[in-house]
Amino acid sequence: MLTNVIRQSLIAAVSGAALLAAGQASAAINVAWADWNSAPAGAGQVSGVINAPGGAVGVTYNGSYLFAQTSGGTDYWVDNGYTQGLVNRPTGTDIIALATGGAKTITFSKAVTNPYLAFTSWNGNVVTFSSPFTIISQGCGYWGCGSFVPSNGNLTFTGSGEVHGVLQFQGTFNSLTFTDSNESWHGFTVGIADVAGPGGGIPEPSAWALMIMGFGLTGAALRSRRRAPALARA
Repeated sequence: MLTNVIRQSLIAAVSGAALLAAGQASAAINVAWADWNSAPAGAGQVSGVINAPGGAVGVTYNGSYLFAQTSGGTDYWVDNGYTQGLVNRPTGTDIIALATGGAKTITFSKAVTNPYLAFTSWNGNVVTFSSPFTIISQGCGYWGCGSFVPSNGNLTFTGSGEVHGVLQFQGTFNSLTFTDSNESWHGFTVGIADVAGPGGGIPEPSAWALMIMGFGLTGAALRSRRRAPALARA
């Protein structure tokens, strides 16, 4: 019977933590988007910082670009529903706008997990990444509506219409490379939910509380089990 108590305590602890995690997963993911702060003229480079929960991460973009908004300007991240409540839209007006196709690289100052890219107006653009992506959201935005058309094992997409949306890349990254095609202009930014390694992805305090409670119940049951034979012998 006491064995059943132990089993039930463990099941309760694990189930409670799993339910809590599921509830958290169903909520909108809070992405920390890049604060682009330096774009030297003619340098082909834009740098900034991502202030993630686990600490600040430097981020650098290398490649051709048409313009970069690092302070002020038009807010091209007006949300007409393309984030679909799954992630928060990029805040502020920071954006990197591309026009000439070719290879581009985003480099992080430390390893990050599961980075996100947000897109504005990738109409007819053909884009290939160094890692496969998952479509988080797509649809309407500042310039109109469209969708990602994936191919090549989700390494490539073609923009159908004025696609605005968010892609995620699963794994741990120090850099991410992509090639795009020529187009009038198409904008993007990058974000993460947290850094990789220590400090990143730590369970919420409430999840820890449920697990600790389960372990406490298990310990109490074990102590009762040890006392029972002693009382019988007495």
